[in-house]
Amino acid sequence: MIEQVADLDPTQFLGIPLALVGAALLAFGAQYQSRGLNKVERIVGESAGAGLSWGHIRNLLRRPSWVIGTLLLGLAVAFQIGSLSLSPLIIVQPIGVVGLVITSVLNSRVSGVHLGKRVRASISIAVVGIVAFVTIAAFTARDRPVTDTKLIVILITFAVVLALALILFLAFRHRGFALIYIVGAGVLYGFVATFAKAVIGRFQQGEFEWLTWACVVALLVGGLLGMVFVQNAYSSGPPDLVVAGLTVIDPIVAVLIGIVVLQEAAGAPGWAVLVYIASGIVAIAGVIGLARFHPQAGGESAAPALAES
Repeated sequence: MIEQVADLDPTQFLGIPLALVGAALLAFGAQYQSRGLNKVERIVGESAGAGLSWGHIRNLLRRPSWVIGTLLLGLAVAFQIGSLSLSPLIIVQPIGVVGLVITSVLNSRVSGVHLGKRVRASISIAVVGIVAFVTIAAFTARDRPVTDTKLIVILITFAVVLALALILFLAFRHRGFALIYIVGAGVLYGFVATFAKAVIGRFQQGEFEWLTWACVVALLVGGLLGMVFVQNAYSSGPPDLVVAGLTVIDPIVAVLIGIVVLQEAAGAPGWAVLVYIASGIVAIAGVIGLARFHPQAGGESAAPALAES
């Protein structure tokens, strides 16, 4: 993708600061939503790990912290869409990993929970892995037209992923496995980002046929189910673990779609493919390490500053 990066005009680089702002909003939004949900669980006297009940939903809408977090996440999505409209997906999507660092520091300060060496190492591993993955992808991939055939393949693949996500949700909803929800949300949001980029491109080209609207529907369905997974993950793990899944797994999925389906790395050398695999494994290992070693991974969370919000 060296030629593509070199050919970017100045306006396309505006997507990078927008993505950075979106990452910061994601970090704060996740923190507030997590605290709001934890407070509601105590009020209702029932964990949301097995799914949100109407009691949870009613009380969430009354919690200022959860509402503020939701608004911040909405703004984060708006900034992400803005960045995608200005810059290639493969460049701006991974910038969200900045949110992981912000969330980890923020959650540690607010909750008073000390992050040990293994937790910090896991965060570093996840960040290094995703940065290496996307850096190589950015310099070895090429933009290719999203044809109707490729879009249909993505839609069919998404349908399969959606079915698997629903099966996993039903199978593990009573077990409180944060990692299941986090991986599910990350994969779904990876498709959501891909659909968002495809829809933006089609709208800019004036293409409003049924495939475009099918992508809009898939985007909304993936976004809603991803949000459900995220809320369940808050009940089973700390916000920085949730953000880790969204900022590490999400871009890996989006980039993999670009490589496998869109064939953006068709001309990449063999060593680049090996780096893709190795760095992807490293990034995911970091998320698994965070899930295993984080002191709040069991779902206990304290936030004195936000507990009453």
